Amino acid sequence: MTTTSDSIVIIPTYNERENIEKIIRAVFNLEKSFNILIVEDGSPDGTADIVSQLQTEFPDRLFMIQRKGKLGLGTAYIAGFKWALQHQYEYIFEMDADFSHNPDDLPRLYKACAEDGADVAIGSRYVSGVNVVNWPMSRVLMSYFASKYVRIITGIPIHDTTAGFKCYRRNVLETIDLDNIRFKGYAFQIEMKFTAYKSGFKIKEVPVIFINRELGVSKMNSSIFGEAVFGVIRLKLNSLFHSYPQKRYETSTN
Repeated sequence: MTTTSDSIVIIPTYNERENIEKIIRAVFNLEKSFNILIVEDGSPDGTADIVSQLQTEFPDRLFMIQRKGKLGLGTAYIAGFKWALQHQYEYIFEMDADFSHNPDDLPRLYKACAEDGADVAIGSRYVSGVNVVNWPMSRVLMSYFASKYVRIITGIPIHDTTAGFKCYRRNVLETIDLDNIRFKGYAFQIEMKFTAYKSGFKIKEVPVIFINRELGVSKMNSSIFGEAVFGVIRLKLNSLFHSYPQKRYETSTN
């Protein structure tokens, strides 16, 4: 396959028929060229059918992995990462389908890695205050203090530790043992950042405004949040007895 971009945006989906065409077109309308990989978990609402129709319009830019059932956010991204590495993308993005992550911010995350020297760029809600729109105050506080808690327990110098809007240089995902990432839910986001940090990669937070979804149903629930809270302690304890693969510095061919 000949890629039309050095960048792939991975979007996991489950019941996103209200959003999926709009988010795909929004990404493809950007001045910078991004390809998209949808990781579709057997949505009963026909999300996959919409993506399949759009693939006829964008055969060289829109791709899809279809899985049998709702297998978790973490495994969706791991599947997407492996596909992206196999297809030689240099910059690999995570983004939600519901417009809580603004596609217009993709070029800013790209610049942080491609031009500013970051290995991982995070679309951060909390690096410059609290930039969240349309969330109830209880959820804002829960998310904000969860990120503070993770930062204290793990020691990673990141304000938005649970953020799911990110860009990785391929070197990061080649270095991390993706099969050894344990968490499946939102704690997956914490584990990936922690592992990248422990492996010596440079992480940069790019301020973004997070807007709560207007269409469709949120996948967040208390058990997902609980996994993140208690999983962090396990993550820290495991790190005391675990060595992390270290960043390999790319050698110049010039």
